[in-house]
Amino acid sequence: MNSRIFKKLLSLAVVSFVFVSTLTSCGSNQGNSADGVKVKLIMTDTKDAFRKNLSDNIKEQASSQGVNLTMVNTGDDVDKQAKEVRKAKSEGYKAIILRLSDAETALQMNVASNGLPIIYVNTQPNDEHLSDSEYIYVGSKEQDAGKYQADYVYKKLNNPSSFNAIIFEGEKGHSGTIGRTSAVKKFFRQKNVSVNYVFMDYANWTSEEAKAKFNTFMKTKQSVDAIFCNNDTMAIGAVEALKENGLDPKKIPVCGVDASKEGCQSIVDGDMSFTVLQDAETQAEMAVKCASLLGKGKSIKDVKYATDDGKYIWVPFKPVDSSNASQYK
Repeated sequence: MNSRIFKKLLSLAVVSFVFVSTLTSCGSNQGNSADGVKVKLIMTDTKDAFRKNLSDNIKEQASSQGVNLTMVNTGDDVDKQAKEVRKAKSEGYKAIILRLSDAETALQMNVASNGLPIIYVNTQPNDEHLSDSEYIYVGSKEQDAGKYQADYVYKKLNNPSSFNAIIFEGEKGHSGTIGRTSAVKKFFRQKNVSVNYVFMDYANWTSEEAKAKFNTFMKTKQSVDAIFCNNDTMAIGAVEALKENGLDPKKIPVCGVDASKEGCQSIVDGDMSFTVLQDAETQAEMAVKCASLLGKGKSIKDVKYATDDGKYIWVPFKPVDSSNASQYK
């Protein structure tokens, strides 16, 4: 074979190899090892600041832990989510990390998984649908976030016997919405504080809805002493609405949850008063670690923050105010 023909054939072979390799890696995170556990990450979306932060950190952790991760967004379509879970095993995945679109569908997803372990994140299923080192939840205790908010406001208002409050809630039926709101109310009941909840409504985690709801509240001609929001995005919307209505957020404490970059910057700027760090980085680290272990048929009993029953990994919340907000922004 003459040298010119040989060089052409060699060039074609190299191009073909690169093309096939590119197709193989498309849409996935190969991690540090080709032998890493293959994990499917199913998210509803990444529109919310925390969900985006969580999914980004899960991808980063997969890379650093040598896990072969592929991410799929399903929106709020339960049927589409179930389909992605159902076909995961035949696609060669060994574990699933899943953000439920509806917490009530956990049993359906367990059945659809065909025996693959599921690591639930961000939306907590009912305890009865979790099982030791098989179907588990990685997150933070939602009640703690509400308790931290309430404790801050109680001290900020100098231990009041009564006051007027607004609560902007997240998504209806979401574990974060239920846990955070109920904990705020429980705290003040236990302190024998008479709280007049002058306005409560779902703002669905968005600043736009929080602003619109606050403007609706203003039409009632009532006063407010503190605003509790189930996340930072709604809290930022509440701050903007206060200002637009000629009210001073420095005199009406606004509390959020997540310690997002925007939320912490708002505290540094003197607008929001308080938030609670929901540690997306550590939640992601634990979720990937559990997926790797369960994908190999191992237990999570020795994983940090694991509960004795093997159903939960509880990553602690951390209070954030003007004294420490700058380190998280």
